[in-house]
Amino acid sequence: MGEIVFVRHGQANSSATTEEGYDKLSDLGHEQARWLGTWMADHEQPFDVAISGTLRRQRETLVGMGWDNTDQDARLNEIAYYDLQAEMKEVFGLEQLSPDDFITHFPKTLQAWKSGDIKGQETWGEFQDRVQEVLAMAQQPGRRVLCVSSGGVIAAVVAQLMDLPIPQMARIAFPILNTSVHRVLVTQHGPLLAAFNSAPHLDVADRHYARTVY
Repeated sequence: MGEIVFVRHGQANSSATTEEGYDKLSDLGHEQARWLGTWMADHEQPFDVAISGTLRRQRETLVGMGWDNTDQDARLNEIAYYDLQAEMKEVFGLEQLSPDDFITHFPKTLQAWKSGDIKGQETWGEFQDRVQEVLAMAQQPGRRVLCVSSGGVIAAVVAQLMDLPIPQMARIAFPILNTSVHRVLVTQHGPLLAAFNSAPHLDVADRHYARTVY
């Protein structure tokens, strides 16, 4: 049985309005990564490989956790959501005005992307295909893979495993914590979701403030 452990990156630049501006960890994001790395060193069995996406915030998280980040895979990169938001505003006049609007704006954006009304940097189908490819990483029996990725990819992984439509995928994405841990077991019957949105390194009273989603 293989296992893929997904980790969402640490808190990024929440005040950004562009993909490039968002793509760096905050001071808290760096600390979240260090805390998770310390917890994993004490509690996890060794991984066969530790991978991040190619985005800066993902690479910084893996390095902060204590890995050298020699392995990067662009299939773990986040949906280019700021770009999709800009298209939604241009095509439909719809705008996400605050982080709290995400829960309603995100599913509308994904549905427009899926239907081809907005284009993005990749098609919806291409995004779904690369998520499926990521799920095949631990096919070898006993192989353990650590993947530092982002909330949209993790939500898509869960949605694929549970066969959920876009509105439910959006509800999964909204509460995903920075540096949260998500486990997928790869069995002879296919991949199975074993844990979602755990954050044991933040489950102490003096770190409650660090349980961030953006």
